[in-house]
Amino acid sequence: MTRFPLIPTILVAAAVATMIALGIWQIGRAHEKDALAAHFAQNRNLPPIALPTMGPVDQSLLYRRATAFCLQPTAWRKAGGHSAKGTIGTRFIASCRTGAEGPGFEADMGVSANPRFEAKWTGGEVAGVVIAAPTGAGFVQRITGKSPAARPMIVASNPAPGLEPSAPPEPPAENSSRWYAGQWFFFAATAAIIYILALRRRRRRDGAPEGQSPA
Repeated sequence: MTRFPLIPTILVAAAVATMIALGIWQIGRAHEKDALAAHFAQNRNLPPIALPTMGPVDQSLLYRRATAFCLQPTAWRKAGGHSAKGTIGTRFIASCRTGAEGPGFEADMGVSANPRFEAKWTGGEVAGVVIAAPTGAGFVQRITGKSPAARPMIVASNPAPGLEPSAPPEPPAENSSRWYAGQWFFFAATAAIIYILALRRRRRRDGAPEGQSPA
C-alpha cells in the first residue's frame, strides 16, 4: 500500500487556502474601490469649497473643486506631467504656507516644456481640483505602510505666470482588484489540479494495490 503523503498534502492545502483567501480579499477590495469611485464621481459635480485646514488629505475631498489662499510658496519641487493640451513637460509644485503655523497645502501650478524654468509666482488664490500630493515614497515604504501621509494638493486651473495649466486629474477608471482576484483563484485551482495529477502519477508509478486496477 502506497503511503499517503500527509505533510505535502497539508502544505499544498494551506497554500491553496491562502490563495483563495487572497482572492476573496481582492473581491472585497473591488467593492470598496467601486464605492470610492462612485464617491469621486459625485465629488466632481459638487460646488467648489474652501480647502479645509488639515494635515493629511481627507479622501472624502478627493477630486472635488476647491479654493485656497497661498500666503507664500515655501518650496518648489518638480515632477513629470502633461498639460491640459496634452503636451508632456515638467510640473511645478509649490508647498504653500497658509498661516504662521499649520500644515498648509501643495499646489500644482502648471507645466512647462522647459525643465529649467524658474517659477516666479509669489502666492495668491489657487482654484482647481483636490488630489493627494505625491509623497515620494519608495516601493518598500509603500508595501510596509511606512509611507508618509499625503498632503492635499490643488491642481490649479489658474496656473502661475509662464506655465500652462496641468491636465485636470481624473479618478481611476479601472478596478484591477477583480483581475487580481481572478488570478488568485486561477493559481489556487492550478495548484490543486497539479497536485492531484501528481498524486495519481505517483500511485501509478508505485503500483495500485493487488486486485485493484490503477486509477
